[in-house]
Amino acid sequence: MASGAYRNGVHKGAPAASNFKSSSFKSKHPPVAAPGSGLRRSSSTSLGAASGSLKDDGGVPGRVRVAVRLRPRNAEELVADADFADCVELQPELKRLKLRKNNWDSDTYEFDEVLTEFASQKRVYEVVAKPVVESVLDGYNGTVMAYGQTGTGKTFTLGRLGEEDTSARGIMVRSMEDILADLSPETDSVSVSYLQLYMETIQDLLDPANDNIPIVEDPRTGDVSLPGATVVEVRDQQSFMELLRIGETHRIAANTKLNTESSRSHALLMVNVKRSVMGREAALSSEDDNSSHLVKPFKPLVRKGKLVVVDLAGSERIQKSGSEGHTLEEAKSINLSLSALGKCINALAENSAHVPVRDSKLTRLLRDSFGGTARTSLIVTIGPSPRHRGETASTILFGQRAMKVENMLKIKEEFDYKSLSRRLDIQLDKLIAENERQQKAFEEEVERITLEAQKRVSEVERNYADALEKERLKCQMEYMESVKQLEEKLVTNQKKWCNGEGPGVSGAEELAEVKKLLQNEIHLRKAAEEEVDYLKNRLGQFTQPEAGGNSEILKLRKSLEDEAHKKKKLEEEITILQSQLLQLTFEADRMRRCLERGGSGNAFTGLDSLMSQVGHLHLKDAGNGQRASIATLSEQVGLQKVLSLLESEDANVRIHAVKVVANLAAEEANQEKIVEAGGLSSLLMLLRRFEDETVRRVAAGAIANLAMNEANQELIMVEGGISLLSMTAAEAEDPQTLRMVAGAIANLCGNDKLQMKLRSEGGIKALLGTVRCGHPDVLSQVARGIANFAKCESRASSQGTKTGRSFLIEDGALQWIVQNANNEASPIRRHIELALCHLAQHGKWTSTFLLRKPKFSGNMFLKTTLNLLICRSECKGHDQWGCPLGASAYLTGLFSGGY
Repeated sequence: MASGAYRNGVHKGAPAASNFKSSSFKSKHPPVAAPGSGLRRSSSTSLGAASGSLKDDGGVPGRVRVAVRLRPRNAEELVADADFADCVELQPELKRLKLRKNNWDSDTYEFDEVLTEFASQKRVYEVVAKPVVESVLDGYNGTVMAYGQTGTGKTFTLGRLGEEDTSARGIMVRSMEDILADLSPETDSVSVSYLQLYMETIQDLLDPANDNIPIVEDPRTGDVSLPGATVVEVRDQQSFMELLRIGETHRIAANTKLNTESSRSHALLMVNVKRSVMGREAALSSEDDNSSHLVKPFKPLVRKGKLVVVDLAGSERIQKSGSEGHTLEEAKSINLSLSALGKCINALAENSAHVPVRDSKLTRLLRDSFGGTARTSLIVTIGPSPRHRGETASTILFGQRAMKVENMLKIKEEFDYKSLSRRLDIQLDKLIAENERQQKAFEEEVERITLEAQKRVSEVERNYADALEKERLKCQMEYMESVKQLEEKLVTNQKKWCNGEGPGVSGAEELAEVKKLLQNEIHLRKAAEEEVDYLKNRLGQFTQPEAGGNSEILKLRKSLEDEAHKKKKLEEEITILQSQLLQLTFEADRMRRCLERGGSGNAFTGLDSLMSQVGHLHLKDAGNGQRASIATLSEQVGLQKVLSLLESEDANVRIHAVKVVANLAAEEANQEKIVEAGGLSSLLMLLRRFEDETVRRVAAGAIANLAMNEANQELIMVEGGISLLSMTAAEAEDPQTLRMVAGAIANLCGNDKLQMKLRSEGGIKALLGTVRCGHPDVLSQVARGIANFAKCESRASSQGTKTGRSFLIEDGALQWIVQNANNEASPIRRHIELALCHLAQHGKWTSTFLLRKPKFSGNMFLKTTLNLLICRSECKGHDQWGCPLGASAYLTGLFSGGY
C-alpha cells in the first residue's frame, strides 16, 4: 500500500508538529508579506501596491512558484527497500534536491522551497498556499496545484480534513479558515464549487446528477466559467467542512498496486471571494509636485478574487499499477490530460507562439493558472523509493519547467454601486431623522410663541370685554330709567283723566315729554357710537404693520368684530324701544282726539290695552284690533327688522319677535311678504336651533298659518320643513305645541303633489305620533290631516295615477281610525267619516275592514258602505235601482245586527 496513509489516514512517517522555523515562499517580482506576519496587509504594500491605478489595464509579472515535498517511506517500502538508500537527497537550507543516478553520481535541482518528509501541514500551507490566499483576498486570482506520481501524498497535502487531528488539516481547510477570518459578514461573501474532471467530463461533486458541465469562454476576455456548476455560499467553517465531506464521498477512486484508494479524477475546488473596500481616486498635485495633495473622497469598490485548488490525479505506469479493464481506460485518460498539461507548460517555458490549451479540458480549466493572470503555486510530491526513480525524475522535471512560466497578475476591482446605494440610504435616513427632530423643535417653539400670543390677546380681550360690558350695563340702566319715567308719567296722566282734568294740554305736554325722552335715547345711541368709533381708532393703531404681531392683531380684530355684534344687539334694543315710543305716540294722538270728542272712559281702556301689547307683545288672545296694531307697528319698524330679531341672542326679544311674525302670518295679505323677506326660512331655523318650548310652539303656529297657502307648502317641503316638524312632534310634550305641529302637517296633507314626499319623510307617522297626548285639539288636527290625505289618495285613485294599497293603512292609520270612529267630539268624528268615505273609494280591501267593524251612525256611514260595495270586485251585476246585487240584503243584515 503506497499512499493509503496519505489519503484518509495519519501520515505515519511525519511528526505531529515541526520544530523547524518557517521560511518564506516569496516571489522575486511581486513582494508579499512573510507567512508569520499575519494574513492581511495595508493596501499600500505587497500586491495592493502593485495593482496601481484602477484605470490601469496592465498587470504585474509573477513567476509560478514551485515547491517539492518528499513523502516518507511507508510500511511496504521499509521492508522492500531496506537494503537500498533513498533515491533523493534533500538540502532544504539551500533549497536544493539531489536525484541519485547511482552511488557516486547525482543530479542537483533548485526549487523555491524544499520540504522534507518531516515538514508539518502548517508549514506546507504557509510557504505554499498562504501567499496565494493573501493575493486572492487582495482581488487577484490564485491557484494552488499538487502534481506527482500516484501515492505520493497529493490528496493528503491538499484535501486532508483533519477531523481527528487538527494538525493534519490540508491546504483546502486552512485556506478557508484564513479567508473566513479575514472577511466581514456584513459586506463580504464567499462561495464554493467542488468539481472533478473524470474521463474528460466535468462532474459536480456537490450534485452528482449534474455530470456533464460545459466550459464557457468569454470571447472578449478569454475568462473560463462553468455556468452549470453548483455554487454554495459559505458562512462558517463547519458548513465548508460538510461540503468537503460530501465532495470526497462522490469522488471516484480505485484500488491499484500502487495505492488502495487511488484518485481516478482531477479534483478542483473553486472559491470565489467578493469583498468591499474603500479606494481613493488619484491624488491631484500641483505642477511643481511640492504642494499638498488634493485627495478626493473614498469610493466604494468590490474586489473579486478566485482561488482554485487543484488535486491532480497521479501519473502512473501501467505495468507498475496493474490497471486493466475500465481502470486501464481511466489511467489512459489521466495520463493524456497530464501529458497535455505538460505540453502547455513546455510551450510557455520556451515562449512558444502556440500553446495547445485546447488539447484537454484540464488545460482549458487551468488556462488562467499558467500564462494567465493568476498567482500560481505548484507543489510537486515525490517518493523516496529507488524503484520509482523514473517517475520521480519526471515529476522533478515537470516542476523545473513550471518554474519558467511567467504570469501577469491583474487585480479585479469593480465600482460597488450597491454598497454606495446602501451608504447613501443610511445617510438619507439620518438626515430625515435629523430633519424630523428639527421640525419637531420648530413646531414646539411655534406652539410656545402661539400660546404666549394667545395669552396676551386673551388679556386684551378681557379688558375690552369688561369695558364694553360696563358701557352696556350703563346704557341698559339708562333705558330702564327712561321707561320707568315714562310709565310714571303715564300713571300720572291716567289719574288726571280719572279726576276729570282736561286732557288737551296734558296730552300735548305728555307728547313733548315723550319726544324729549326720544331725544335722550338718540343722544345715548350717539354716545355709544362714539365709543365704538374710539375703539375702532384704537384698533387702527394696533393694525399698523409691526414685525411679529400679525397673529395678535388678528385676535384684536376678532374682538372688535364681537364688539360690533354687541353694538348691533344694542341697536336692536333701541329699535324695539323706538317702536314702542312710536306706537305710544300714535295711541296718545288717537286718545287725545277721542277725549276731545268726550270718550274718556273708552280712551282709558284702549290705552291700557295698548300698554299691555307694547310691554309684553302677548299674542295668544289678540283680536282684530290687536292684529291691526301689530301690522301698523311692523309697517313703522319694518318687516325685515322684525325678522332680523328672530336671530337675536336675547331669548325675550326672540320670543316677542316670533309672536309678532305669527300674528302677521295669520292674515293672508301678509304671508307673501313674510315668505319673500325670508320669514319662512327663519321660522324653520327656530325649530332647528332652539329648544325653548314657547319659541317652538309659536314658530310651529306661524308655519301652520303659512302652510294654508298652497304656494308656501312646496317651499316648506323643499326647505326640509317636514323633517323639522316630524322632529318637533317627536320631542315636544306640550299639547299646544303638538296642536300647532299637527295643524301644519294637516295643511300639507291636502296637497296632491306632496303625497309621496310627505310620506317618505315620515310626515304621516309624525302626525299619528302626536295623538299620544290625547288632547282633543290635537286629535282634531290629526283627523283633519288624515281626511285631507285620504281625499288626495281617493282623487288620485279615481284619476288612475294611484294604485295599490293606501299609504295611510301602510303607516298604521287604520287602527287609530277604528278606535276614534265613534269619538264624542263632533269635529273628530266628522273628519273620520270623511276619511272613511274617501278610503272606501280607494280599493276592495276596505270591504273586509268595514264588514268586521262595529256599526257606524249617520248617513255618512251609509254613503261609505255604498261606495264600498260599488268598489267590490266580486260584484256580479246591479239591481233595478243601480245598486250592486246583494247590496240591499247586505245593508239589511248590517242594520239588523246580523254582522
